[in-house]
Amino acid sequence: MPTVRRLGTQEWRAYRDLRLRALGDAPDAFGTTLEAAQRYSDAHWEERVSAGAGSEWDLPLVAEDGGRLVGMVWATIDPALPETAHVIQMWVAPESRGTGCGAMLLDAVVGWARDSGAHKVVLRVTWGDSPARRLYARAGFEPVGEPEPIRPGSALLAQPVRLQL
Repeated sequence: MPTVRRLGTQEWRAYRDLRLRALGDAPDAFGTTLEAAQRYSDAHWEERVSAGAGSEWDLPLVAEDGGRLVGMVWATIDPALPETAHVIQMWVAPESRGTGCGAMLLDAVVGWARDSGAHKVVLRVTWGDSPARRLYARAGFEPVGEPEPIRPGSALLAQPVRLQL
């Protein structure tokens, strides 16, 4: 059974590897492309993880199973708009899908958002019927607004969804 924990400040290499794996596995699920992320320097990865792991406004979580990282979610709250928590990336490895790992990651984010005083959690999910979209719907997320391009210049659409807390 996977466990969920906060990413440590020195785990930038593990996060980088997991993030690159996620982008390679699910290129249509993220606003960033694998090619763009592969160009990031080690200093970029180290700074990102160090800043996020030590911040009260960011929640970088990983799912671990048998000592292997099998999932991730990163949520953030803009201190200028503390009523809204944003899920900016989420992914579960193919071999861990269907184990409850995604729900565990999402539950941890929702709990953190509530504890932080947020009134809603928002994210964007790739348009269409998918396991990710069904996961968010089961958790109570509802569509808001119209689908929009997942990244600039893309014909692929993402649906904004929101969970009221």
